[in-house]
Amino acid sequence: MPLQLAFSSNAYLDVPVEQAISQIAGLGYCGIELLADVPHAWPAGFLEVQKEAIRQAIQLSGLTISNINAFMMNAIADPRQPYWHPGWTDPDPHYRAIRREHTKRALTLAAELGSPGISTEPGGELAPGQSRQNATDIFYEEIMPCLDVAAECGVTLMIEPEPGLLIEKFEQYLEFADRVGHPSLGLNFDIGHAYCVGEDPAEWVPRMQAHTKHYHFEDIAATRVHHHLVPGEGAIDFVAVLKAIAQHTPDMWITVELYPYRKQPDAAAQSARAFLLAAARQAHVELA
Repeated sequence: MPLQLAFSSNAYLDVPVEQAISQIAGLGYCGIELLADVPHAWPAGFLEVQKEAIRQAIQLSGLTISNINAFMMNAIADPRQPYWHPGWTDPDPHYRAIRREHTKRALTLAAELGSPGISTEPGGELAPGQSRQNATDIFYEEIMPCLDVAAECGVTLMIEPEPGLLIEKFEQYLEFADRVGHPSLGLNFDIGHAYCVGEDPAEWVPRMQAHTKHYHFEDIAATRVHHHLVPGEGAIDFVAVLKAIAQHTPDMWITVELYPYRKQPDAAAQSARAFLLAAARQAHVELA
């Protein structure tokens, strides 16, 4: 079976989710990552009629849901940074509870829509004066009840290491996962994030094989500044990464995540797919 490409709906924030599904399918992708956020599928107050509309659109398109992105929380509109807040590790227990309860709802939504997992942030930004130990302890206490919900739903809750947040590197993820010790925990392996923090994605694919449940693809400039680029426009060696994935985790979805391209999502998705298909041919890897 070939490796399969999906595209994240978070590049399509200016159109309804049903339209995003149709456009992504029309560009030749096999799957879609649904955004559990406004304007697509914010779980709080999401009506059954809206869920059924997504199911019908997915069925009509022929796509498969690769993942549900519960990382972004634009609906809260925190002025500091709309994606990361509320964070898992916010010192205010009432504020961080919004993240916890959102995650539980996203897990239920994943089960209802047939997604194998959801992805979430790896803890939040450290608050002024907050120690890593304190933030890690809070993250542990907050995520454990969500993992129990994940187990009940039959869905994987995936942590996505992110530059600038509590868990940036794979060793940090492994340390936290060892502490958690829960079968419903997994890794969303974002190759661009790995590159940003100085880790070679191709080298880490086999090392994280036991934990990885899904991949995010985007390119990053040689400066390693965290800004998502269309694959082929940065410095990541996609041939090496695709070879490693095909060898070690061939059954995992690869979702292209290009949310900075919301003004031209079709063009970005089309360019990304064309480049990755060419890279796969160079790597002698089958990619659909």
